[in-house]
Amino acid sequence: MKRLYFVCLVVLAILFSVAVGRSRAVSPPQVGGLFPEFELVMPRDVTERNYLGLSGGVAFFGEKTFKLTQIKSEVVILEIFSMYCPYCQAEAPNVKALYEKIENNPKLRSRIKIVGIGAGNNSYEVETFKKRYQIPFPLFADGEFILHKKFGEVRTPYFIVLRNYPNGSYRIVYSKLGAFGDVDQFLDSIVKLAGIK
Repeated sequence: MKRLYFVCLVVLAILFSVAVGRSRAVSPPQVGGLFPEFELVMPRDVTERNYLGLSGGVAFFGEKTFKLTQIKSEVVILEIFSMYCPYCQAEAPNVKALYEKIENNPKLRSRIKIVGIGAGNNSYEVETFKKRYQIPFPLFADGEFILHKKFGEVRTPYFIVLRNYPNGSYRIVYSKLGAFGDVDQFLDSIVKLAGIK
């Protein structure tokens, strides 16, 4: 009888810990909601720093860091990808085309920037993905899934669009899993959702 009682207690303890773990799970960033605070290591490439409009930064274990809200742009498109994700690989040409369409538009070039975070990918894997798919915008490693957990452990590819304001505040205007489809339609919807014309 004591053994049965003990087994029941253990089972209840396990069920309770699972329930508590689920209740603590972070949900993906929601449109209109708050974006999790985090910092990225400042790109070493001068072209990438210039693209993001970054200078200086905060020292973090010997490396300078920055926040997405410090990017000198009204809109930041964040792609969460994985080098090993076949959907991310298939979407890479579209994301590159989106970057080119933005950069070739004088009205949008300085107003919209794109960055990518490799969920579970180390620096080597991120660089391999960048070279293989000729990604022209900055990509950052998240080898330990630290940022991925902050994003609610979303599947990939996942796109989040932030609207930055001059006072340092921001608003999430888009947050969705999967391919965004037609490049022109996606860009038009981002411009409308962010309220930039």
